[in-house]
Amino acid sequence: MFDVNLDLVKKYDRPGPRYTSYPTAPQFNESFTPDMYMDEMIKTNNAVNPPDLSLYFHIPFCDTLCFFCGCNMLISRNRDRIIKYTNYVKKEIDLLRSFIKSDRQVAQLHWGGGTPTHLKPDEIRDLSSYIQNLFPFKSDSENGCEIDPRELTRDHLVALKEAGFNRISMGVQDFNEKVQKAVNRIQPESITVQAVDWVRELGFNSINLDLMYGLPFQTLSEFEKTVDKIIGISPDRIALFNYAHVPWMKKHMTLIKPEDLPAPEIKLEILKMSVAKLTEAGYTFIGMDHFAKPEDDLSIALNEKRLYRNFQGYSTNAGADLYAMGITSISQFGDVYTQNWKTEKEYYEALDSNIVPISKGYQMTEDDKLRKYVITKVMCDFELDFADVENKFSINFDKYFAWGLSNLPELIDDGLISLENRKLKVHEMGRLLIRNVAMNFDGFIERKEDTAKYSRTV
Repeated sequence: MFDVNLDLVKKYDRPGPRYTSYPTAPQFNESFTPDMYMDEMIKTNNAVNPPDLSLYFHIPFCDTLCFFCGCNMLISRNRDRIIKYTNYVKKEIDLLRSFIKSDRQVAQLHWGGGTPTHLKPDEIRDLSSYIQNLFPFKSDSENGCEIDPRELTRDHLVALKEAGFNRISMGVQDFNEKVQKAVNRIQPESITVQAVDWVRELGFNSINLDLMYGLPFQTLSEFEKTVDKIIGISPDRIALFNYAHVPWMKKHMTLIKPEDLPAPEIKLEILKMSVAKLTEAGYTFIGMDHFAKPEDDLSIALNEKRLYRNFQGYSTNAGADLYAMGITSISQFGDVYTQNWKTEKEYYEALDSNIVPISKGYQMTEDDKLRKYVITKVMCDFELDFADVENKFSINFDKYFAWGLSNLPELIDDGLISLENRKLKVHEMGRLLIRNVAMNFDGFIERKEDTAKYSRTV
């Protein structure tokens, strides 16, 4: 059982990046052009033995607004609007496909949102068959989709299974009815259980359930009941997210009254209880906010040092080129990151002009590549060999990272990490606070160039 030290959590609870990329999304800029995107795309596809592909499709539509939601979503029940959108996604597929080598295989597929299952089953079949007909998939590809049990039918899952999806993820947040009403997500336990039963009956490989602490009216005793029920449902993976109240970024969060949020000390007690119960129930603590059964691919990847982070969180597919399609979606391949337009109008106009629909991006420098490697090692392997970095990048680690190393004694004294023979090792509490560890190797933070407002690290 993992016993969370709340004094350390309080000490290190500060704003910081989640490092689903390095550099992080606030560094993306409008000076990055579609031509730069195409140049990198052509270069990476002409490389000898280019990596496998990871495809992400953003389906932004939802039936109702969840007040806590931090995703890029659109509330709409207009089927014509939704069909128009998926037709433009196909146009983006066609545009990109013409530049991607035909023999490059897909190792990972993910549909996120929004709510991908806001599409009707036949719409799922139509879009997925379009993708399958244009891209060759590896036999063991990891194909995941986010679902919402509130408007789900069994045929939605049948359509996903027919399309080759083998992993399902869905939000629960909290089973307490008062909490659900406060965040406008009424989701009875019975429909969550029904969705899980269908997923298992249809033979999907894995199911993930999301929980969220820090929501209005949550109490320690009531959230403990939710955690107990989740353990009883026994999903393969569990994500335990901290609600980030950022109304300056997400206007709809103003619908949540700050006075209804649990006090900071209650919130931390909920975190401590949840981590203890999940690990006592046999789940492996992966890091940050992820838990998985010991036999799950995520736990195996942790043990074998094969974890990776991308814009969907922890993953087992390191090194794949990520092509993301749909509004707001973020791609990463070669030395660039790009983000698509955020509005349908701009996205459609670009595709109508046969232009990749990006609004901004980032071209990595040599310093970025080095720091990305270091931060990825810290975030995913939970250890770092200074000599390995020196050999790979021909630097003097102690000089290059002098600022970050000067901050480590405090982390060592607090038991988050240890440092021996120029090898850094992250301990269990350090994995919970891994963002705080990684920040010490962030060049933008070191140079005081990062002025973005981030969620708190716990």
